[in-house]
Amino acid sequence: MKFLNTHARYGIVSISLHWLVALAVIGLFGLGWWMVELSYYDPWYRRGPDIHRSMGILLFIAMVARLLWRLLSPQPKPLPEHRRWEVVVSHAVHGLLYVLLFVAMISGYLITTADGSSISVFGWFDVPSVTGRVVRMEDTAGAVHYWSTLALVSLAGLHALAALKHHVIDRDSTLKRMLGRG
Repeated sequence: MKFLNTHARYGIVSISLHWLVALAVIGLFGLGWWMVELSYYDPWYRRGPDIHRSMGILLFIAMVARLLWRLLSPQPKPLPEHRRWEVVVSHAVHGLLYVLLFVAMISGYLITTADGSSISVFGWFDVPSVTGRVVRMEDTAGAVHYWSTLALVSLAGLHALAALKHHVIDRDSTLKRMLGRG
């Protein structure tokens, strides 16, 4: 498998970043959904959010790397059998997925740093607050985070269903290309 994308295939870097982000989003959504129900005395009350925040920061770094990689190694061309509307919808969905990812990550960051505190990433490094103390920012950021992550996971689910439709019904190599086989 090639390192860079070609006009017909994704390279190993693009494929790896795609699946890394997909797994991180699923994991972060599941952890976030679970941890909001934790009581103050639950042993995971502090550990769950710490892991969630740390993974969110690492996901942000991965997404910045993914955007930079897209500039260095442009995406393969659409398959010839794809209809024009499929290509347009695909580009729109991918763009919206990127926007929702960044909105979710930035709003999550703002929830935690609204009191001026930094985020420790697994104790490796700290990400400081860029806003300082902002009264009620965590409420607004929390609402944005909730709705953007719900929209993100819903759209990602539709994205996955579309890939399966291409694989099972259309029998084209859309999904195979992202698995490194097409």
